[in-house]
Amino acid sequence: MSPSSSAERARFSPAVRNPWLDGLGDRLSRLPAFPYDITVRVSLWVSVFVVAALFGWGAWQRRWIADDGLIVLRTVRNLLAGNGPVFNAGERVEANTSTIWTYLIYFGAWIGGPVRMEYVALFLALTLSVLGVAFIMLGAARLYAPSLRGRRALMLPAGALVYIAVPPARDFATSGLENGLVLAYLGLLWWMMVCWSQGLRAVGPARATAPPVRGGPPTIRRQPFGPPPQPRTASPTFGAALAFVAGLSVLVRPELALIGGLALVMMLIAARDWRRRGLIVVAGGLVPVGYEIFRMGYYGLLFPGTALAKDASGAKWSQGFVYLANFNNPYLLWAPAILLIGLAAVVMVTRGRPWGIRHMVAPGHGWLARTVQSPQAVVGFMLVSGFLQAVYWIRQGGDFMHGRVLLTPLFCVLAPIAVIPLVLPDGRRMARGAGYLFVGATSVLWLSIAGWSLWVANSSGMGADATRVTYSGIVDERRFYAQATGNAHPLTAADYLDYPRMRAVMTALNNTPDGALLLPSGNYDQWDVVPAIPPPPDAPAEVKAQKGPHTVFFTNLGMLGMNVGLDVRVIDQIGLANPLAAHTARLDDGRIGHDKNLFPDWAVAEGPFLKTRPFIPAYLDEDWIAQAEAALKCPATDAMLTAVRGPMGPRRFLSNVLHAYELTQYRIDRVPRYELARCGLDVPAPIGEPYTGMPATGP
Repeated sequence: MSPSSSAERARFSPAVRNPWLDGLGDRLSRLPAFPYDITVRVSLWVSVFVVAALFGWGAWQRRWIADDGLIVLRTVRNLLAGNGPVFNAGERVEANTSTIWTYLIYFGAWIGGPVRMEYVALFLALTLSVLGVAFIMLGAARLYAPSLRGRRALMLPAGALVYIAVPPARDFATSGLENGLVLAYLGLLWWMMVCWSQGLRAVGPARATAPPVRGGPPTIRRQPFGPPPQPRTASPTFGAALAFVAGLSVLVRPELALIGGLALVMMLIAARDWRRRGLIVVAGGLVPVGYEIFRMGYYGLLFPGTALAKDASGAKWSQGFVYLANFNNPYLLWAPAILLIGLAAVVMVTRGRPWGIRHMVAPGHGWLARTVQSPQAVVGFMLVSGFLQAVYWIRQGGDFMHGRVLLTPLFCVLAPIAVIPLVLPDGRRMARGAGYLFVGATSVLWLSIAGWSLWVANSSGMGADATRVTYSGIVDERRFYAQATGNAHPLTAADYLDYPRMRAVMTALNNTPDGALLLPSGNYDQWDVVPAIPPPPDAPAEVKAQKGPHTVFFTNLGMLGMNVGLDVRVIDQIGLANPLAAHTARLDDGRIGHDKNLFPDWAVAEGPFLKTRPFIPAYLDEDWIAQAEAALKCPATDAMLTAVRGPMGPRRFLSNVLHAYELTQYRIDRVPRYELARCGLDVPAPIGEPYTGMPATGP
């Protein structure tokens, strides 16, 4: 054997170290966490740009501001005017579901200055909607990135394509409601959770050096399962930021606490020590707990007034399934569900090791912690969150707006497969024949999803029932208001002046300078007027010169509240802005979302208006008004109204905090006589002949 052959064998003997490779593990650990082929990067960003552009363009083609979106703007007007976050000055009612959305528009309007608030809301809603879709795509791409290390692949939009194709998704991207904020929030939370799940991982191939052989040249031997590099854990700063975002869920929408709360629980389980758990609790709970204390003290409630008005804890399962069918049937949503499940199965096979990550036990991390802080657990978290949101809304009965509340669960379940990798065969990790087979299967499934998306994006949705309030109570809200106003894109409050009764109410307000209660009549061009009680004849001149109060009693609070001055009190029979109506019981057979209905007699009884004939419309009853006026003296009812109408000070705030639970649970009967019986009060003596609805006849 030649010396050179001996030296050559010694170079590769398993006994000698190679000094150059001593620090290889450290150098690898400093590389980017998941480097992947340029085709992956380019195809991902092309997919994100194309989908975001399509979604933005499609939403702009269906741009509008809903009546409920204008409700938020009335509150912002009061904030800017210094009246506080209220719908009517002097009455602390939280008429908006999303706290963050209200204050986002407030800051946008404050910065925008002369720009109309409707346009501020339109810009924020559209921008946040597009960002939300981009975030779920980036989150899904990061989920699959480790398994694509060193492999060529194309990142194709899948779940994101399905979402933007559904017409309601584009309808509510610019509706002025908080749907865009919800998308941006869920997309950001999903992306951050994926990053968090990959915070505990092995970096680079495991190598181990062998002890040197005396007198031999340096060599190295490979050991597949040698000593692993040090594990990386998510930094405390990132963990605090994630906890903060998760904690904001309840302020985005109350039911999103099911998602944010679950994320916080996962973080607490995976935390390494009690110090980090304390940081998570503080970061996640400080803002929502602080606002909850404010809500209890200021509004006297445990949750937003809209949840009280719609009895969010109630159950209407049958109506919920009607709503689910109403959302599914026009678009055959089961078809993309089957195709996406097939795509997910192909991705599971072609990705190799689960998401390319080998977890290790770090100090303080047991099996449960490692399992919770894993990509698999985060995928399960998103799927379970979507399922819980769907169950919540089906139990609640859904909504009166077609598809709106089921967009959130749809968005959640589509997140893990928002984009999918089309792995190109390289002959190393999979035989080329099998690789091309999987490429073909993925391509066929993806093209089927693209075809379905193209069909659905151009579908007519609910068809002939889109603008008719049928037995289901569900309508296509955008098309309904476009038809009712004669404007394809009603964006401003002024656009809604063409809605029935809107121009008439402006005329009625101008014609009643001494104040009045306005009630909608059967004629769309007319309002019934109940005059305000005039000042006594001997009143001082300055009292007689004062303008009387105006109250308008109507369902459509947004368009009405934004077209009248802040000095006009706007209330409804549903309870969104009316504390009396909000504290009535939910009607079992009422239209979903409108299933409280306070009689207008109460509006006459509680205001400074004339309460007898001939000053009241024929459909009101003098005795009912007198009974409602007596029922308002019920001690518990008076305490409830004082909590929201009494002067705010430290004592009132503390009292509201202490009694918030009782005030939230309190209910009155909408029939005045029954309410008197409930409170144990006497029924006033009859005032006149009972109303029968028939005109009086002579002998």
